[in-house]
Amino acid sequence: MEILDKENLPGHVAIIMDGNGRWAKHRGLPRVVGHRSGMESVREIVKLCAELKIKVLTLYAFSTENWKRPQEEVDALMNLLVEYLHREIEELVQNDVQIRHIGRATELPAPALEAMTVATERTCKNKGLVLNLALNYGGRTEIVDAMREIAVKVKEGELTVSSIDEGTIDKYLYTAGLPDPDLLIRTSGDCRISNFLLWQLAYTEFWLTPVMWPDFRRRHLLTALIEFQQRERRYGEIKG
Repeated sequence: MEILDKENLPGHVAIIMDGNGRWAKHRGLPRVVGHRSGMESVREIVKLCAELKIKVLTLYAFSTENWKRPQEEVDALMNLLVEYLHREIEELVQNDVQIRHIGRATELPAPALEAMTVATERTCKNKGLVLNLALNYGGRTEIVDAMREIAVKVKEGELTVSSIDEGTIDKYLYTAGLPDPDLLIRTSGDCRISNFLLWQLAYTEFWLTPVMWPDFRRRHLLTALIEFQQRERRYGEIKG
């Protein structure tokens, strides 16, 4: 059995937490039960990433497309977010985790926005794991928002069109100042990125698993990290 090399860990892990609804359906339970069960997976994975001193963990919690789901499910998801932040905030503070929100904050329900605001403010000076919660997030929306900000800067004379490059765009993304993901994990067996971090995933390694998110635990993440360490990352180059 391969052993995890703690000196060769990805700096940024991103996870599409998929399969909560199907997990519940397979058990004859309401979808919200699956989402609630997935909270324990979040807790365990965040704790492990903090222990391993991984720099950034980005969790795809709620997409811009998820508003199309039944209102009852949307409300349940937002309530679970508030519950998670209220329940876990003290331990997150103790573990030096810094919480950040990526996505359009102003469109969130007031309780969810307040919980996110309090959590980010309470943890903003922490120096350990950066926990990005992608909430009301869409990769295309992120790029649109970045382009709008850049257009304003050009209009105001602070930028010129000829000066815009990849680094400029990076500065106006929700993830500004953070490294791109080294590893993307998607649970539940689907093979798509679902409008997640479209710009940032250019050279990310993918690891897909049929395991549903509520069943995803430390051992699964460790397996993904070990497999990641066995890959050769070429970034378009040819290596001997």
